Parts: sequence; C-alpha cells; structure tokens
Amino acid sequence: MKLPGHDAIARQAGEHLVPSRVKLPRKAVERPIRQVAKRLVMALVVLVATAFVVYADRSGYRDNSDGPVDLLDAFYYATVTLSTTGYGDITPVSDGARLINILVITPLRVLFLIILVGTTLEVLTERTREEWRLNRWRSTLRDHTVVIGFGTKGRSAVQTVCATGLKKEQVVVVDPSSKAIEAATAEGYAGVAGDATRSEVLRRAEVHKARQIIIAPQRDDTAVLVALTARQLNRSAKIVAAVREEENAPLLKQSGADAVITSSGAAGRLLGLSVLSPAAGMVMEDLIQQGSGLDIVDRPVVRSEVGRGPRDTEDLVVSVVRGHRVLGYDDPSIGKLQLTDRLITIVRATPTEHVAPHARPLPGD
Repeated sequence: MKLPGHDAIARQAGEHLVPSRVKLPRKAVERPIRQVAKRLVMALVVLVATAFVVYADRSGYRDNSDGPVDLLDAFYYATVTLSTTGYGDITPVSDGARLINILVITPLRVLFLIILVGTTLEVLTERTREEWRLNRWRSTLRDHTVVIGFGTKGRSAVQTVCATGLKKEQVVVVDPSSKAIEAATAEGYAGVAGDATRSEVLRRAEVHKARQIIIAPQRDDTAVLVALTARQLNRSAKIVAAVREEENAPLLKQSGADAVITSSGAAGRLLGLSVLSPAAGMVMEDLIQQGSGLDIVDRPVVRSEVGRGPRDTEDLVVSVVRGHRVLGYDDPSIGKLQLTDRLITIVRATPTEHVAPHARPLPGD
C-alpha cells in the first residue's frame, strides 16, 4: 500500500471536517425537554387548582362587567392573578374570599412563579455550568491517555488499559463520529468530536499534557498524520499506533510512534497458531485479555530479586528489559538481575467474566 503525501492527506482530511467539541461523561439526569415538560404540567396543575378554589368561593367575588363569576371567569382570574397581571376587573369582595386569597391564592402564585422562574434559570445556566465543568476538567487533567479512534481497536485498547488500573476519568477519546463519542461518554470516558489530524482538535483533548497516546483510526494514512501531529504537540508522550498493512509500520515509526502494531498481521499469526495448536491459540488469546486467567505484566525488579537469575524469581519471567533492550529470559548477557531492570512476566489474574484457557474445552471436544 502506497501512502499519499502529507499535502494530499491534509486535503483528504479537510474534505470531512467535523466541528470539534469536548463532551464530558454525564450523570444520569433527565433530558431538558422532559424537565421543562414536567414543570409546565406542574404550572398547569397550580393554575387549575387556583381556578377551582376561586370557583368554589365564587359568591365572594364580583365581576365588574356582568356581576356573577362563572367557571370561565374563575380561570381568567386565576391566570391574571398567578401571572401578577391583576387587571382588577374581578375582585374578592367578601371577607372569606379575601382570606382565601391570603392563605391559598398568594402561596399558589408564589409557587407558580417559582416553577416558571426555576425553569428559565435552569435553561439559562445550563451552558454556564457546562463551561465551568469543562474548564475545571481541563485544569485538573494531567498525565492522561488519549485514544484516537473509538472503533473495535480503540475500544479494546482502552478497555485493556483500564483493566490494569487506569481510571476512566484519565481517558480522552477523539473520533470524528458523534455516535462514537456518545458511546465513549456513555462508558464514562471524556470525548472530543473532531478530526484528529488537526492540531486544534488534539489540543482540545489536552494531548500536550498526555502521558500516552493510542492511535487506532480506520486508515493507515490517517494514523501517520495523527502521529506526526501528536508528536509535534507532545515530545515526551508514549505513542502506540495500529496499522492495517505491515509495510506502513516503518513509516509510522518515522512519524513519531514508539510502537506499532500491525492488526492484520497479528490476527493472521493468531489464526495460524490456532490452526497448528488450538490450545496454544486459546492461551495466546487469554494472555492478551487483561484481568482474567493469565496476564502479561511489566513490573520493576524488587530488591529481593537483585543478584538472582530470571528463573530464580517467583513469577514466570519471559523477558528482561534492560535500558532500551528487551532480552529473552535465557539470554546469557542478562547475568544477574539489576535494580534498574524490568521484568515481563506471566502471572495468574483474578478471574472475572472470562474463563481461563485450562477451564475451556478445545474446539471439537
């Protein structure tokens, strides 16, 4: 696959621009339309109750135009009274009617105004509250994880990272699809709707303050441009990217990615391994699913392990990371473990929803 040049990629990205915006996870609250509808119903109930109170005591009221007060006059009086208009054409004349106005009609008028004013204030302050929440989120966000693309790869990647202990509040998803952002916020992640190849969109995701960036778009050329832009904004973040074609992996590394995963190649190798040995394929599938069965863990060497060999530790050591080199457990250059080393080990995780490989039947059993 031959990738287009930088200018061509930028033109392709510009053809499908989506206005970028930040969307934070929302708490379970009613929709604004439903809240307004409920308050309108409450206001109507207060209006009807006031009208029937007046009609029940209609003998204590006088209509200056035709004398007696009927049901229509009662509703008219309730409307102009609760809205504080007060034309004065219908007035309470008896002591009882005036007492009812003091004890019943006036409190109902106050309640009516509270309902209407409260609805208005809530609508007017909704944007202010959202802006305050967004500013507070930006000021407290540090060393977070940015996920570019919330498709199958991006969703699986963020679930794996969160399974190791990362809080959902420390994850920001960037995707051009508003539906994908809604799905991300529904799961508890903050989302930025927009084209991740544009630097202003990545700035909204606070990429310049991120600790790690996961790039998992649908296209390889998009991944290259995102990696270039992200690396320009953040020189120290760890960038991991996925590509479909293996021939594009070197180009992505040159663009600033620290690690590149070839999705099609990895899936093909797992398929081949499963053909040769279904049991081995099941074990490998379990290893890449964090949180159950067997997990691959990257941990530092503890003081009690210093001076010992990789096979002398309690955990099953697969590799030793020394400096920028990854050495196999049987590499003679390892010698004795050092305090600055890191170990790639296989450990038993606490089973949750997944079933460990040893407890699952092999295909055909």
